[in-house]
Amino acid sequence: MGSTTSCCVSSSPKLRRNAHSRLESSYVPEPELSRDDTGCNLQHISDRENVDELNMECNPSDHPRASTIFLSKSQTDVRDKRKSLFINNHGTTGRKHSSCSTIFLDDNTVSQPNLKYTIKCVALAIYYHIKNRDTDGGMLLDIFDEKLHPLSKSDVPSDYDRHDPEQKQIYRFVRTLFSAAQLTAECAIVTLVYLERLLTYAEIDICPGNWKRIVLGAILLASKVWDDQAVWNVDYCQILKDITVEDMNELERQFLELLQFNINVPSSVYAKYYFDLRSLSESNNLSFPLEPLSRDKAQRLEAISRLCDDKYKDVRRVARKRSASVDNLCGVRWVPAILS
Repeated sequence: MGSTTSCCVSSSPKLRRNAHSRLESSYVPEPELSRDDTGCNLQHISDRENVDELNMECNPSDHPRASTIFLSKSQTDVRDKRKSLFINNHGTTGRKHSSCSTIFLDDNTVSQPNLKYTIKCVALAIYYHIKNRDTDGGMLLDIFDEKLHPLSKSDVPSDYDRHDPEQKQIYRFVRTLFSAAQLTAECAIVTLVYLERLLTYAEIDICPGNWKRIVLGAILLASKVWDDQAVWNVDYCQILKDITVEDMNELERQFLELLQFNINVPSSVYAKYYFDLRSLSESNNLSFPLEPLSRDKAQRLEAISRLCDDKYKDVRRVARKRSASVDNLCGVRWVPAILS
């Protein structure tokens, strides 16, 4: 291991070894065979990458350029709400606007989202998923069926799968779990990513009969992946008194299998879901609270901007010092010599 001979032998599939793992002295190179002559058409790695990229672009939870499902499902209702708002209020809203003397900002950023309003937006996205679901598609899995796996000992109504839940009901359910488990707003965004990934991978629809257990499984997984101090399954059993640990374990296991154990959330996908949630809130008149920019907050923003500028100053300096090549002569001027 490490010698030149062994390295060459292991790296070339055409080199043959004898019983003592040495190269034969009478070795004659074999003629090159084309892919058609080998009998097995091996797929090139570039072909596989192109196929994977096409599949990822169809899945918003994996690709940053694909549009989120909840935003597309809310477009019809949003247009109706805007039309009704314009007719009733003559196109005017009570939203604050910045001026030369006063700047209004909210405390909601992509790195530190507002917990209360982020949960409201996630609940609204789940509401549109249920309301505008595909009535003909999507199979119902037993692990998410609330009739087969109830979350409480009280009897589930016979028509539990026929009435869509209201947005307030979804919000109360999500808020209770986040408040009791002390989860963060970032975890709520990751929960929505896992929910849409489940619907895409498993080809199921979220409906009145399974939405609670799907949301519970997404929150359970997101809290373990995102937070450093994860909430145990037994802790959720203390929040939902009538559910067993075995049920929680089975819910987590099947959720992971349906996700194909893909729990990675790139930063670009996270940012896309954050900004789409903001667009959803603005379209539904659920704006984040605005406050005037104070002197202290302006100084903190200026300090953060100065730190970021110092951080990338060296990078820009190195980029300016790079030598120009023949292929890249942009910005290079030719000054002719003046003969005396």
